[in-house]
Amino acid sequence: MNASRLQLAFWSATAILIAAAATSIAQSAPTKRLSIDLEVSTDAPLYSPGDLVSIEVVASYSNGMPVTAAGKSLVTITDPNGKRRHRGSLDNAGGGLFTAIYRLDDQAAPGVWQVRVTIEAERGVRGSGGTTFEVDDDPAGCPDADLDGHQASACGGDDCDDNDPSVHPGATEVCGDGVDQDCDGADLSCDQGHDGLAWTGPGMCVQCHATEARDVHASVMYQWEGETPEMASGPARQGKISGAVNSYCINIEGNWNACGNCHVGLGARPSADATPEQLANIDCMMCHQEAYRRKKVGGVFVPDQDAMTVSMDEAVRTVHLPNRYNCLQCHAKAGGGDAVKRGDLTMAQIATGDRSFDVHLATTGGNMRCQDCHTFTDHRVAGRGSDLRPSDTTDFPECADCHAAMTTPDGHEGEYVGRHIARVACQTCHIPVYAKDAADSAASEATETHRTWLDTHSTAPPFHPASLKANDLTPEYKFWNRTSLNYLLHDVASIDPATGRYPTSRPLGDIDDPSSRLYPFKYKTAEQPFAHDLGQLIALDTAVFFATGDPIAATEAGLLNMGLSSSEPYSWVETDTYQMLNHQVGDSDSALECGDCHGSTARMDLQGELGYALKGPPSVVCFQCHGSKEPKPFTTIHNKHVKDKRYDCSWCHDFSRPERNLNLP
Repeated sequence: MNASRLQLAFWSATAILIAAAATSIAQSAPTKRLSIDLEVSTDAPLYSPGDLVSIEVVASYSNGMPVTAAGKSLVTITDPNGKRRHRGSLDNAGGGLFTAIYRLDDQAAPGVWQVRVTIEAERGVRGSGGTTFEVDDDPAGCPDADLDGHQASACGGDDCDDNDPSVHPGATEVCGDGVDQDCDGADLSCDQGHDGLAWTGPGMCVQCHATEARDVHASVMYQWEGETPEMASGPARQGKISGAVNSYCINIEGNWNACGNCHVGLGARPSADATPEQLANIDCMMCHQEAYRRKKVGGVFVPDQDAMTVSMDEAVRTVHLPNRYNCLQCHAKAGGGDAVKRGDLTMAQIATGDRSFDVHLATTGGNMRCQDCHTFTDHRVAGRGSDLRPSDTTDFPECADCHAAMTTPDGHEGEYVGRHIARVACQTCHIPVYAKDAADSAASEATETHRTWLDTHSTAPPFHPASLKANDLTPEYKFWNRTSLNYLLHDVASIDPATGRYPTSRPLGDIDDPSSRLYPFKYKTAEQPFAHDLGQLIALDTAVFFATGDPIAATEAGLLNMGLSSSEPYSWVETDTYQMLNHQVGDSDSALECGDCHGSTARMDLQGELGYALKGPPSVVCFQCHGSKEPKPFTTIHNKHVKDKRYDCSWCHDFSRPERNLNLP
């Protein structure tokens, strides 16, 4: 081969090597995944209370193409006080245009309102955006100093006290307190309204409050079932009264008489039609009179005057908005006794002064009412736990409703906490322990952790199932996207391989679900009968068990209630349930520290059960970019790759965090 051919061969080989190297570099260089850009606007910059706000969103991919279909969409509207007033989805108008319409309340607070929009076309391909608009019902500039939606009377408005947000036209008037709450020119005399009424029976409330009675009748609180948009299986309407099964009293089949003791009715089962009889069955006093007590006579609740400190005449004259006693008399005693079921609700929360027990409800803390978070609209209450099926409203209490500044990435001291906000719920750090005992309560606030219907500790009726209770429990932790999978009567049951038990309630979500956050849960087990040939849990008849303590008779009666043969073969199995924790928030000093979760697996197994493990052995994962490296602490490695180089989690793990706009592999 002559010199020219050798030179040509050399340069050809060099060119090939350079091209291969360029290709390799291009393949290994971080590139960004397709994203969505949003342009959000309203049809006007300024509105008055009662106006319609029209929202338009132009959605396009980062490559300029319009987003023609959305797997998920969300629009939220927040008032100037930081209170979320609307949460819903967008309508797809086609061609990349999405719309929504919101009507402002007649009492809409003046000031700057926030609109936030999120659209997700497919997993991991999403975009967020927002805009603002202003509400002003006084273009001339009449002030509303207390932000109650009414301008000061001094400049022509109708607010007779612009320094007190509880005083304005339409406010609830309190008789005899010397304050004109509704600005009608005078304090309400206690000789008006309910004063002078004489108790004639529960039907008397409907005579003046028919609209309210119909609202109550339609609510989940009364119907014990409702629409279930957050349930991943089963019919559109579900509830306690229609097939719900749990790991406590299993199901109400055969025992409405006892299960209905906490129902806001007087004994009759609810029906869909708001007949006069159904409206008269509503027990308004349960929620509107703390001094009211009742007892069951012949299957019907009647006032228990011997247990009351006031007469029924006095009771109806002094009705009030629900207080903590009214709510907790049922919700704290669910499952058969104080603190038994929820694990974070007890009768001690009615009047405790122990901030470390519950900083929100303690009289020395927030001293809050239940409805400060669980707001009511037409007697429908906001809020739903992971193990509850129906949703009474589309509104959910959020920590951000009161603590908006703390739920931003820079809301806490230190950037490490801020990184967790999007994927870790506030409750996870601020409820490190549940089933606590209040320092000023003589009773125990232990919660039930297991029960068996094969045995009883009772020596006389009512025979309750044997159970175990405990205090100061560490929560279990799960990713939850606000949807749940709960067992219904006649479902085919299957064992959860992670627990080895039959689940009655599971929060859904995982580490790679952009809608999921890490939440704390109570974990509870139970021993229940199981029709093994059919693969169905049996709704043991609790009325028979409470009367006899006989699990065989109760199971056979339960089979008949289900429309099955009493001779259907069965065995005994363990079930379990996860229940979201929201209460017993301690003071800030009791919140979890970094080492509580990252220092060991005693509290939570981040790399195992929760999915934060590397996607392979360190030698393999690290070698994709490096050769042999000196071992370094986790924080050093994490900061180098995420904070400095801005590498997405998926370089080293099996999940991604697209909302952080990091560089993808």
